[in-house]
Amino acid sequence: MGDGIHIRVQGRAGRITLARPEALNALSYEMCAAIEAALDAWAADEAVALIVIDAEGDKAFCAGGDIAQMHATGMAGDYAYGRRFWADEYRMNARLFHFPKPVVSLMQGFTMGGGVGLGCHASHRVVCETSKIAMPECGIGLVPDVGGSLLLARAPGRLGEYLGTTGTRMGPGCAIHAEFADYYIPREGWAALVAELCESGDWEAVDRAAHAAPDSPLAEAQAEIDRLFAGDGLRDVLNLLTRSEAPIAQDALEALQRNSPLSVACTIELVHRARMRDTIEHALQQEYRFTYRAMEKGDFLEGIRAAIIDKDKSPRWRHASLDAVAATEVSGMLLPLGVDELKLDG
Repeated sequence: MGDGIHIRVQGRAGRITLARPEALNALSYEMCAAIEAALDAWAADEAVALIVIDAEGDKAFCAGGDIAQMHATGMAGDYAYGRRFWADEYRMNARLFHFPKPVVSLMQGFTMGGGVGLGCHASHRVVCETSKIAMPECGIGLVPDVGGSLLLARAPGRLGEYLGTTGTRMGPGCAIHAEFADYYIPREGWAALVAELCESGDWEAVDRAAHAAPDSPLAEAQAEIDRLFAGDGLRDVLNLLTRSEAPIAQDALEALQRNSPLSVACTIELVHRARMRDTIEHALQQEYRFTYRAMEKGDFLEGIRAAIIDKDKSPRWRHASLDAVAATEVSGMLLPLGVDELKLDG
């Protein structure tokens, strides 16, 4: 049991329980390191048949990464801490994505940002009636990372561009439709499911416990979203949104206008790149190019100030409007990093 996390073997299952409910189970650097160490230890351990990842509390599985320290160090001109945090977290995400045994994640309440990287790369992703999954990073001057660009790229149609740029929250039916989750199991059945998984090590218990997925508003809006977000870049999307009188277009435009223009433009490009290559390694590498530069050249520090530090909800972005981001600026944020490129093999 470490600070904020409880890692142990229980019966046939490796158990990872996030234990910071007062902080919405936000991931700290130490928690990420502990999870990676557990994955490494259990991969070849024959006593461990599968892994169960869950969290204490009702409000959140994991509402993201612990970014206050990143802001403090970044404002002091120290960008190394944040870069190390992201690099090590992304390595853990890749380990989880490729883990050779079944991984069951139980995601109640808010699952956002770093929580998506922990819960949505599992092989058996469970949601319940309270689940709200989102990637709202554009609102703090970041981009959907932790492999989120790959998840967005794999979502049906153009849902990835829509979800990644607007930060729209998905209930259980929408999360399953968008392929961020696999199973709907009411929360009251989770304790019995975990007990059976620990006792038997049989991942098919998840299949047996699953209920029919709830309806998905996203599925109903799919055709319109596909049309509105079909452009090659942000300006194309803006043209389609501003010309549409559909309610979803107006809602999306309002959401985009609250977010960092640079982050929104780069998110569209990242989703397109992830769709072309479709590997977790490529997605994480591209995301790291942005996050590596996010404090010095992006809107991250200002986004955190407005959302977390001062809480005035009035960020002063580098660009005055969404249409002010040049294509060369997007390319510049995603250029290769040379010797600083993300390395996932150690």
